[in-house]
Order: sequence, then C-alpha cells, then structure tokens
Amino acid sequence: MTRSLLILGHGGHGRVVADVAADCGYESIGFLDDSEAKHGQDLIVGPLSLIKTLAGSWPEAIAAVGDARVRLNLFGALVDAGFATPSISHPSAVVSRSARLGRGVFVAPGAVINTGAHIGDAAIINTGARIDHDCQIGEGAHIAPGATLSGNVKVGKRSWIGTGCAVRQGVTIADDVIVGVGAAVVSDLEAPGTYAGVPARLMTRQIL
Repeated sequence: MTRSLLILGHGGHGRVVADVAADCGYESIGFLDDSEAKHGQDLIVGPLSLIKTLAGSWPEAIAAVGDARVRLNLFGALVDAGFATPSISHPSAVVSRSARLGRGVFVAPGAVINTGAHIGDAAIINTGARIDHDCQIGEGAHIAPGATLSGNVKVGKRSWIGTGCAVRQGVTIADDVIVGVGAAVVSDLEAPGTYAGVPARLMTRQIL
C-alpha cells in the first residue's frame, strides 16, 4: 500500500519535510500552498482552503510552515478535518525510546532527543539540534539548527530557540520567546519577547 503525505506549506521548511518524508518511506507527497511559486517537479495539490475536502484522499498530513502561530492553526485545521497527523523523524535522528513526541512533530537529520524528553504537538526539532534528558518542549516551539538544550529545560509554546543557542540545565523559557542566534541562556526567560547575547538578555518585549 502506497504511503501518502500531504504537506501544508511549500516554502523551504515544507520542502525539507518532504525530503525527510521520502527518506521515511512516503512514496506520494503533495503540497497545499497559497503561493503560485513552484520548486522543481513537486506536486502542488492546491491552496490551503482545500484542507477540509482532502482527508479521504490524503489520510496523513503535516503542517510545515515556519511561523509558529500559523503552523499551530493549520495543525488544528488538520485535526478538525480528520487527518492523521504523524510525527516525522529522519532516520539519522536519535530519539530515545522513552522520549514522547506529540502529533505533527518534525525531527530533522542529525537531531538528538534524549531520555524522558517530551516534544509538544507541531514542534520542530531542526537539523542537528540536541534535546537532553527530561526536557519539555511546548506546542509549536522551534528548536533551530545546532541549538543545544541541557537536561530539564522547559521551552514554552510557540517559542523559537535560535541557531547555535546553548541553554543551561533546568532553565525555563516562557511562551512566545525568541532567542537570538548563538545566545547563551543561563537563567529563566520569564516574559514573552526577544532575547539575545551571552548571557541572553531581553531586547524587545512582545505585546500579545
């Protein structure tokens, strides 16, 4: 039986997800996207407005856009429409048998998720990211390429931990936080906003 996957979003991240899905054995991969831009020979099924009509012909689907709020909204639309929303992990990723992955999680090549970690729905663990023991990653969070989270770190919903960041063990990061590229997080980040530097400090507070 042919394994089919519908990917919501045909930007860079969506195409990365497609490559990983192919490596995981999906033989038929299509995209929903509102943009008219095309990349290569990818199958563009149509615009995002078709979500409600396609659950029968594309039983599995994943939201694959970078913006966390948009991704979570699309994930919710998939669930409401009756799609199965699998986690997709590249074969080169190391995911502990005791780690828990939510629905619609994407784990990129070279990522490591250690024992007792919990990854929330629609989160992204990107290329070469390292999630140590007992970390908790909130829904829609994005751990960017090469970021390292030591043990018992908590990352809130929709937060983005930038490329090459290092997070000290036991730190808690609030919802809706952006941590800049290469930052070192050594204490709790308690308010939504953008943090940067070594050590990371609040640069801009986010108004929700």
